[in-house]
Amino acid sequence: MKLPGGGNMQKMMAQAQQAQEQLKLEIAKIRVEASTGGGMVTVKMDGSKQVLGVEIDPQAAEDVEMLQDMIRGAVNECSKRVDEESQGKMQGMLSGMGLPPGMF
Repeated sequence: MKLPGGGNMQKMMAQAQQAQEQLKLEIAKIRVEASTGGGMVTVKMDGSKQVLGVEIDPQAAEDVEMLQDMIRGAVNECSKRVDEESQGKMQGMLSGMGLPPGMF
């Protein structure tokens, strides 16, 4: 199927699929880290939002409620950073394909 201007739909679809696979690989490489409580809690997360590690200063364990808040805050911050990095990779890839921002 030819598109106006000489474009080929099958070729475009193949390129889009290849770009999607490349994006998945790039997102899988993402590693983020966030700390809360002045470094008392540190969480590490990958691009799939899987928690890779949690470090807790023993002093933080004295107040369980505060510890829970710090862990929640660090996990949420990591998740936000993964989203930001993923979005940046996606925008970079789309601009490299000549597609307008916000198309996906």
